[in-house]
Amino acid sequence: MSINVKLSETLVDQARRYAVIEHRSVPKQIEYWSQIGKIAEENPDLPFSMIRDILVADQEEAVGEYQFG
Repeated sequence: MSINVKLSETLVDQARRYAVIEHRSVPKQIEYWSQIGKIAEENPDLPFSMIRDILVADQEEAVGEYQFG
């Protein structure tokens, strides 16, 4: 389910620039930033590089003996 949310023009413009670089849509870029923020708040001792690696690993397809389904 999706809902409409009002965001500042500045945030949307920044997300648009990053979205182009990262090959994401603007909403997906904002969702990505939201996930980073949530993980950072829940785990204040984790460095950004580890948070990014967690998100990348979460998107990768399962391979080998760890494949489910």
